Formats: sequence, C-alpha cells, structure tokens
Amino acid sequence: MAPAANTEKVYSMSANFINVAMAGSPAPPRKPRAVEWRATSRRMRLTRELVSRVARPIEDPGPIAGRIYATDADYKAISHALLADRPANGEVWVFAYGSLIWKPACSIVEQQVAVARGWHRAFCLGWDRRYRGTPEQPGLMLALDRGGTCKGVVQRLPPPDIEASLDKLLRREMATRPSPFPPRWVNVETATGPLRAITFAMDRRSDAYVTGLSAEEIADVLAAAVGHWGSMAEYLYNTVMHLEELGIDDRFLWRMQKLVAERIEAMTPTRRTPTILPQPRAQDSRAIAGIA
Repeated sequence: MAPAANTEKVYSMSANFINVAMAGSPAPPRKPRAVEWRATSRRMRLTRELVSRVARPIEDPGPIAGRIYATDADYKAISHALLADRPANGEVWVFAYGSLIWKPACSIVEQQVAVARGWHRAFCLGWDRRYRGTPEQPGLMLALDRGGTCKGVVQRLPPPDIEASLDKLLRREMATRPSPFPPRWVNVETATGPLRAITFAMDRRSDAYVTGLSAEEIADVLAAAVGHWGSMAEYLYNTVMHLEELGIDDRFLWRMQKLVAERIEAMTPTRRTPTILPQPRAQDSRAIAGIA
C-alpha cells in the first residue's frame, strides 16, 4: 500500500498565511553529522580584488515607499505556525542555499550538506533597491525556484533557543508582507538520511518574481549593483566560494562568477602595480621583524 500523502505548508505574511500543497511523506530523520570543509580545488575568476573594485559606501535609504513592513505580531504568528509543524523529535533545521551558508542569521549547533529536490537556486528575487542595490541600479537576489535540484546546507537551531533563533531568522529574511519568498517546510536528503527543514522559496505570484533573464543579463546586474549591505558581486563571490569549500558544484553560479568577473574587469581600470620598495639592510630587517 502506498504511504499516505503528507501536507507541506507555506507560511507567508498575508492575511491567510498558510497555503497547502501536496508532498510525499518524509522518513524519520537519522542522526546527523557535521559538514566537512575542504580547500577550494579550482581557481575562481571572480576574486576579492575584483569585488573591491565595485565596492563603495552607500547610505541606507530607509523603508521603501509603498511596501508594508512586518510587525512583531506577524513574526510571532509565523513562528508559531512553523513550530506547530516541526518534526516529532522537536529538532528545527534550516535549509540554506545562499547567504545563510556564509552568514547564518542566528546561532547554529550543527550543519551538514543536504539536497532539496524539486527546487533550484535562481536570481529571481527582485528588484533590490535597498540592501544590495539602489533605485538607479537595483540588485537581484537568490531564492529557491520550482524545478530541478539544489544542493546546500542544513543548519540545526540550538534546542534551548529555537524560538528566539527562529525569530532572528524570520526578521532577517522577511522584511515585508506578504513575503515574496515565504518560509516553508521541505524534505531534504543528507548523507545520514532524510530531514525536514525550513527554507525560503519564491512565490511565483509575487510581483517580486523575476524570470526570463539570460545569464548575460543577470551578470550585468550583479556586476554593477551596490547597496548599503554591500555589492551583488560580493554576495556572489561569498556564495560561490563557500559552495566550493563544501565541495558543492553549482554550474550556473560557477558560470555566473566568470561572467561577472569579466564585466568588472571591462568596466574598471586595471589597478596599478604596487611600488616595489628597496630591500632593507640586514639590521633593518631584524628591526622590522622585531616590530612585527
């Protein structure tokens, strides 16, 4: 007999914030293990030096006119609904696929590589006119979109502080309501077995859903957009670098970092070669070493 279907819920900041879709019943989670980091085995075309070329100070323009920002009551309601559906063992994992990998929103006690099937990373969340973009040069952020497979990281929230940690996560990822990429529970696969995890996936009905852009058009955006949180080039660099360290090969992002590097090189002047100072005498070398 086939297993009974299970419901996978989506939580967004709308008046009716629970949408229901059908999904397969997950198997019970097994004991997890820690992520193993490794040295990057191939050289990225996008470098820290190239990222630094587009960096510039940007003032926070403040809340964007016309948007409805979430309240404490919104965060509390969504957190309560999410926790009501957590697995029976009480654990709460978060599936990270972008900046949460290299800058978690809260403390975590464990993490491991995981695969979410039926989803893929895409620069489909736009347009960012505040954090990593401006009204004149908006940015384009990563989100999970339907279809394909996404390999990322699951992070376990600390048991004594699950509610506080989840609140921090929601406040970072969901500034407005309804959220263009609301949190939801998804099934993920790890080396030690399946898990249920919270992630943020794109709502294709949102006016923030951006689709149909070519890789070249996306690269044009990522090479130029900068906001008060930093540049899109920095965001891309950190994401790809950390995926590489985890041994995760995302072919689209690998191509994207190359395209963005080429654009930055073309639009910024080559940095001058640093002046080479004369070698100090032996006694000067000892003095300098002593200072260091």
